[in-house]
Amino acid sequence: MSTKKLLKNSMAANNFPQNQLRPYPQPGYQTGNYGMQQRPMSGNFMSGPGQVMPGRSMSMNYGAGKDKTLSRPPTATPSAMQQQQQHSLRRGTSAPSQDSRIKQKKKRKIADKVIPEKIRELVPESNAYMELLAFERKLDATIMRKRLDIQEALKRPHKVKRKLRIYISNTFTPAKPAELNNGQDAPASWELRVEGKLIDEPSAEAAKAPKRKFSSFFKSLVIELDKELYGPDNHLVEWHRTPTTQETDGFQVKRPGDQNVKCMVLLMLDYQPPQFKLDSRLARVLGVHTNSRPVIIEHLWQYIKTHRLQDEHEREYINLDDSLKHCFEVSRMKFAEVPQRLHSLLSPPDPIVISHLITVEGQETKKTSCYDIEVEVDDSIKSQMNNFLLSTTSQNDLAQLDNKIHETVETINQLKTSREFLLGFSKDPQESINNWLISQTKDLKVITDTVGNPEEERRAEFYYQPWSQEAVCRYFYNKIQQKRAELEQALGIRSSNQ
Repeated sequence: MSTKKLLKNSMAANNFPQNQLRPYPQPGYQTGNYGMQQRPMSGNFMSGPGQVMPGRSMSMNYGAGKDKTLSRPPTATPSAMQQQQQHSLRRGTSAPSQDSRIKQKKKRKIADKVIPEKIRELVPESNAYMELLAFERKLDATIMRKRLDIQEALKRPHKVKRKLRIYISNTFTPAKPAELNNGQDAPASWELRVEGKLIDEPSAEAAKAPKRKFSSFFKSLVIELDKELYGPDNHLVEWHRTPTTQETDGFQVKRPGDQNVKCMVLLMLDYQPPQFKLDSRLARVLGVHTNSRPVIIEHLWQYIKTHRLQDEHEREYINLDDSLKHCFEVSRMKFAEVPQRLHSLLSPPDPIVISHLITVEGQETKKTSCYDIEVEVDDSIKSQMNNFLLSTTSQNDLAQLDNKIHETVETINQLKTSREFLLGFSKDPQESINNWLISQTKDLKVITDTVGNPEEERRAEFYYQPWSQEAVCRYFYNKIQQKRAELEQALGIRSSNQ
């Protein structure tokens, strides 16, 4: 906020402010006569910024990396289970519960949702389920692609043009003699107000969004008064945005005077991202007057491609035509030099200029003029896209449905196994029982960690096989070698003692 020199002695004597725009008082405050002292009123009128509540950190224990050599599981005997429980009780922990075992299940795969071919042959209606499964895969791929597209779109600015209506009004206060003003003469004065608001709300959701303050649309605001009436030092009133600026709904200026005053209001919009005005020569070539730097470079690249100005042999160079030579004053340049050379052809955009006449006719009547300008604001669809990406409600529902599908397919597979067993038992009970016993015997061997076949080894015919004689010879040879090693070790110990 820049400040000019002090006002004239008459203005200082009557307590008029310096050349500064005074923002409107915030809701919930009372102000004195054009002073800046504020007293908060009772009640909550303004809400502070949102607070981020500290979240709970979550951690997952995946287990330490151990030796991955495959080994047979230990024998699951009741005594072993009791020892494990006692050991865990000594350490102060309880035995693993059923809930913990459920949480440690492996992540289910898509293949686990497929119904086996034999079941599809038995139940032709299951083909409809397989078609839905194929459609689900396509739908998941489409949703994932769209989510990636939304994430990329959020990185680019989403702006829509809206109409900002500016209200410029002034009121006139006639002079008051000392008898009517507590013994002090009050000269005639006028007050100018500049305020505005957005109109034509596009949707109900945008109407629910918090209203933007009037000052948030501008980078600076300058009011130029008649220089002949207020002199060369006091005819400018300025407001400029700073990092600590508090947004306000409008501005007001008060000055002494009883004559009509011509003024000019200069508004510099706060473009996000910043925009620049092109040099008139380059603007005629590209057809762009004012825009952001990336858009200007994009239009320049389209012009180069359309007119085939890229060098055929050295692709990093551009051979400029007569129009671009007149702008950049070179005949050939690299692509990497474009931003640097373009910088000198860019300038700040033109401000919005509004001419207004401050009238002092009438007794304290308010005279208002309206002006409409176009501004760019954030598109409401951006918040909807963010909410879509952050929403987890549908994901939780889909995860529950997936678990139900996996459990149903697992139940179908178990029923298929039971059906095959019962069908085999109904056709040939004896063979079915023998096959079941063989299978159980193999499982028992794995559980008990036993080697060999005890049922065959207990019969005498087992030892009359061709390999039995060689096995006996190898057994005795190994025993002799073992005894020999023990004797040599004992003799070596005795000789060393002697």
